[in-house]
Amino acid sequence: MPRFCANIGFLFPDLPFLDRFAAAAKAGFTAVEYASPYEYPVAELRARLAGNGLEQVLINSPAGDRARGERGFACLPGRERDFRDGIAQALDYAQALGAKLVHVMAGVPPADLAYDTALALYAQNLAWAGARALAAGIRLTIEPLNPHDAPGYLLRTQEQGAAIVEAVGRDRVGLQFDLYHCQTAQGDVTRRLAALMPVIAHMQLADVPGRHEPGTGEIGWDFVFRRIDELGYRGWIGCEYNPEGDTLDGLAWRQQYSVSDGFAGACGGNPSV
Repeated sequence: MPRFCANIGFLFPDLPFLDRFAAAAKAGFTAVEYASPYEYPVAELRARLAGNGLEQVLINSPAGDRARGERGFACLPGRERDFRDGIAQALDYAQALGAKLVHVMAGVPPADLAYDTALALYAQNLAWAGARALAAGIRLTIEPLNPHDAPGYLLRTQEQGAAIVEAVGRDRVGLQFDLYHCQTAQGDVTRRLAALMPVIAHMQLADVPGRHEPGTGEIGWDFVFRRIDELGYRGWIGCEYNPEGDTLDGLAWRQQYSVSDGFAGACGGNPSV
């Protein structure tokens, strides 16, 4: 059955970040993910994980200055040093936190840079990072983002991401298949899941439109969750959505969209939520 981890960069937004670990555990989650651990000492994050019996699933590589529109450096000429320093930092944090996955942000290439040039630099940098991640016992992930939420982002389709994975090597890199981004940008989610499952290392979810919890939008989650199970996916699915209201009230979807009696237990469900 699918296993859900709490993306505490999104869930429990009314709480200070460090208090969200306890909130996730109390809600029944056994694992968490979030984009950026770098604002906090490793020892503090490890204490929050251990104290709440949580597993760290995934972190992102440093994204740069989001206020200036930066979403990573991997495809940016002249930022190779920033990229390599960021990968070193990400791998250090991932090892310390026990995370087996690091999402590498591709970046937004400048308008005057040819797309093929940006893509070639991205693949080159990713191959460099993949070799170092493999030696550290960590797998990198790459995630296509929809153009509405991330204008100009290098990776735009699931198929682009899959092609990069195959070029760099599945042992080094996997596809981070975000159901929200796929539905928003391309649609045909379950057919793409079936076609790309061999390269998928991680999934994330949110409903469309609005990026809220399952059941608030157009996606047929009963079918999607059943299909994911049929396809044999055994990784985590990150709950990366903006709660429409109270986070705990919104988590009722974990029971509503059960595909079997064992679904809630497998995903960290709590019947009282």
